[in-house]
Amino acid sequence: MASDSPDLVAPASSAWRRQLAGALFGSRRSQALPSAGASRGAWRALLRNPSALAGIVLLAAFIALALGAPRLFPGDPLDMVAAPFEWPGADPLYRLGTDSLGRDVAAGVAHGARVSLLIGASSAAIGLVIGTLVGALGGFFGGLLDDLLVRITELFQTVPSFLLVIVIVAIGRPSVTIIALAIGIASWPTVARIVRAEFRTLRRSDFVLAARSQGFGNARIIFGEILPNALPPVIVTASVMVASAILIESSLSFLGMGDPNVVTWGGMIGAGRDSLRTAWYLTAVPGAAIVLAVLALNLLGDGLNDALNPRMRQLS
Repeated sequence: MASDSPDLVAPASSAWRRQLAGALFGSRRSQALPSAGASRGAWRALLRNPSALAGIVLLAAFIALALGAPRLFPGDPLDMVAAPFEWPGADPLYRLGTDSLGRDVAAGVAHGARVSLLIGASSAAIGLVIGTLVGALGGFFGGLLDDLLVRITELFQTVPSFLLVIVIVAIGRPSVTIIALAIGIASWPTVARIVRAEFRTLRRSDFVLAARSQGFGNARIIFGEILPNALPPVIVTASVMVASAILIESSLSFLGMGDPNVVTWGGMIGAGRDSLRTAWYLTAVPGAAIVLAVLALNLLGDGLNDALNPRMRQLS
């Protein structure tokens, strides 16, 4: 028995040393392969989801329409090009008809896609940046800073988002930039709460302790170690934020608070509401564009939620 003990102890001690060295000095290398495999698995799960695939196709079609609008419909979409109230199909040059001022409805839908997607993506980016910073700082440091940031977040959440956007747009000049900034300012509290919850869960993880043992600073731990692991729920939320921004921008334009120098889907609906009984297509066409765009983003968001959730991937 005594002669066997050295043979058993030596491999055990060397294995323990290798594990400790890997935890302290090889955390990045050991996590690279699992993260790559997880990302490939999430991508495969997303493509196997019919709803998510339908959302991707719809969203890609809108992006292609927005990018190709200057080539498909050159000129100013606000110009009068034909007789007013031409129904869809009556003139092959204007397949979706014309409005009360003789403007091409198809050109308005295409150029309106550019404005809607631009405002949706820009406002979501603004909300993500602000919310991520607030949630990361509060969740990582905790204490008095966390209490202060939580109170500020709650203060913003007590004001209805749409009302806050209206106030900001009314104070400034209605433009694409101001509208995107206003929606972004009103939408960051949701992101902040999600990021804060993720950081409070991950800040005591083993890989964070390993990073501290290597002398990493707080900034590197926050943005290089914890934030990449907290991104999945943020990515899902981003798609919902873009859809909400499109709806809010359309509502503002419908109320006459949009940018008067560009064509928007909500502005087209607002301009056609007076002719709803005689020319219902003026509201139905841009309304259908809004419904399909929001539906595409929601389907994509649901697919991302299922693909980035390990439990859902195992069930599928």
